Amino acid sequence: MRFDDYRTSDNVRDDGDGGGGGGGGLGFSGGGGLFPMLFGIVASRFGIGGIVVLVIAALLFGGHPLQMLGGSNSLPDRPAPTAQGAATACASSPEKKFSCQILASTEDTWGKIFAQQGKRYTPTELVFYSNSDSSGCGAAQSAMGPFYCPTDKDVYLDTSFYDELKTRFGAPGQFAQAYVVAHEVGHHVQDLLGILPRVSAQQRQLGTRDANALQVKVELQADCFAGVWAAQNRDRLDPGDVEGGLKAAHAIGDDTLQQEAQGRVVPDSFTHGSSAERMKWLKRGIDSGDPNQCDTFQVGADG
Repeated sequence: MRFDDYRTSDNVRDDGDGGGGGGGGLGFSGGGGLFPMLFGIVASRFGIGGIVVLVIAALLFGGHPLQMLGGSNSLPDRPAPTAQGAATACASSPEKKFSCQILASTEDTWGKIFAQQGKRYTPTELVFYSNSDSSGCGAAQSAMGPFYCPTDKDVYLDTSFYDELKTRFGAPGQFAQAYVVAHEVGHHVQDLLGILPRVSAQQRQLGTRDANALQVKVELQADCFAGVWAAQNRDRLDPGDVEGGLKAAHAIGDDTLQQEAQGRVVPDSFTHGSSAERMKWLKRGIDSGDPNQCDTFQVGADG
């Protein structure tokens, strides 16, 4: 990818090692990032961890997995972002600088798309942290993976996840990293369009299986939106970038993760979509460059 000359975003904060405060959380390292979507979207995550982690924890420590989730409707007391603080955060490592450049690119891309529809795009803030932090959706832990919190409308990222993409998931390269940021920004776009609140209200009326199925549509649409961003910046892509992104999408499909973690696949528990679905919707966004082609709710995840 060729973003070396791109600006860095001012909508960035670096919390460092946040100390794990906030309104709860899973309370143990290795917490998954799937079940918090149910019965109101607590946080939309990129897709690591999983229900198997919560089930194991429930068996070890007692209780039901849903009861092990924590969240908070109160926002952490945070300073307002400043251009100087953002510049310092972005300059602290190559991975953070690249993330800041991708975030800036999403701001420009979605700003243009929204303007074409007569709307105004309000950027999300990217929060870097290490190990643990607090968010408006509860405690943030590195094991959860990157996530978007609709309560404070921030994206949370521990850039050590990029190493996990490379070593655990076999998805090295900058496009895989950009996909992470663009996917979470995709959730912010859904939030601005009113999709996340609408889905949250619907999920509260559904049983677990149907709520999971609805969440899959949310995640696949965010994948497609990430693809739209990539298509709008095609001139900055190198040969092999798209293939690297599709490889990352395959590696974090629910079926692939479940097979790896528990040796079997439970489709009813999917909350992000299968590897094939994630690849398909990412590619649809890349091929079309049109967010109107990302309506997973109309055509269905497998449509």
